[in-house]
Amino acid sequence: MDTLSHTLWGAGLFGKRGTFLLAMFFGAMPDLFSFGLWLPGHIATTGFGRPDLAAIPDWVVTNYTIFHSWVIAFIAIGAVFLWRKDLAFVMLAWPFHILLDVPFHTAEFFPTQVFWPISDIFFDGIAWSSPWIWFPNIGALVLLYLWRWQRGDFRSSIHIKADSV
Repeated sequence: MDTLSHTLWGAGLFGKRGTFLLAMFFGAMPDLFSFGLWLPGHIATTGFGRPDLAAIPDWVVTNYTIFHSWVIAFIAIGAVFLWRKDLAFVMLAWPFHILLDVPFHTAEFFPTQVFWPISDIFFDGIAWSSPWIWFPNIGALVLLYLWRWQRGDFRSSIHIKADSV
């Protein structure tokens, strides 16, 4: 799945007033701590487009594996839960990111080893860029945000009465 979709899913499902930006961060974090650290330099030197696998440094692959593991995510969230339960809820955007990557990454390009370091098993999924995945993803995000808007989740907590203006 693309990082922007992960960001929007994370915020849409786990963000609320005061934690929306943090939920956006945790929704994108697994990609930010792997590709996000490398991609700006790569784009500056070679331009946009899908990078050749041979051009991706080993540390990016290592970071991808670490931050795309439910084992790592839930250990981190469990530790934070002992300290701040409210923050641990927002951090659930991280394992949700992983959940979305499992079926939407192919074996050819960064398959998600969801149970690393316990197991290297992965699922050979359908590329998220496929129209069969991309358009339903966008539609589901629109529905999620419309539902959250209708519930009033994004409205300001400051209410101005018409007769006080």
